Amino acid sequence: MQKKHAGLRLAYAAAASVAMHSHEVLKEVLKQTSAKQIAADMGLSLSLIYKWAEPPSGDEGSGANNPLDRIEQLLKSTRDRRIAQWVCERAGGFYIANPKSAPRASSIIPVANEIVQEFADMLATIATAAADSKITKEEARLIRQRWEELKSVTEGFVRASEQGNFDGLSKGLHESKT
Repeated sequence: MQKKHAGLRLAYAAAASVAMHSHEVLKEVLKQTSAKQIAADMGLSLSLIYKWAEPPSGDEGSGANNPLDRIEQLLKSTRDRRIAQWVCERAGGFYIANPKSAPRASSIIPVANEIVQEFADMLATIATAAADSKITKEEARLIRQRWEELKSVTEGFVRASEQGNFDGLSKGLHESKT
């Protein structure tokens, strides 16, 4: 049971970190991880680790450019998502690109149907690849591609829901049941 709660805390922390500045994320991390240990593991000074958790110079702080800022700069400079994918894989996860914009829909049905279609397409890709009881590197690449597309379409649906794009429809359904 402890493990389940730890996973939920990590998921919450990851969701909360989206709106946080890098130094705020590191400040939170240092509440649960020894700065001394990080400094020793990375061969850096303890003062530098603490500086990473301060606002950057010029923003009412004297913090140092931290590794999270560097990763962000690298992503902006290269525009290559493989960097984010690599970081996510090292953390035991995977990268899912957010859709460019949440779909604006007057009805949930077409958007939900798109998710179902993407899922069906992914299953068809898997079935085709597995038909000969082996999966080649190219087939695995195609499966991954379909899976990434499914995750992205589903994320679009979730974002639309969170932004209230389906709010009017759900109210109408609720009112018709009462």
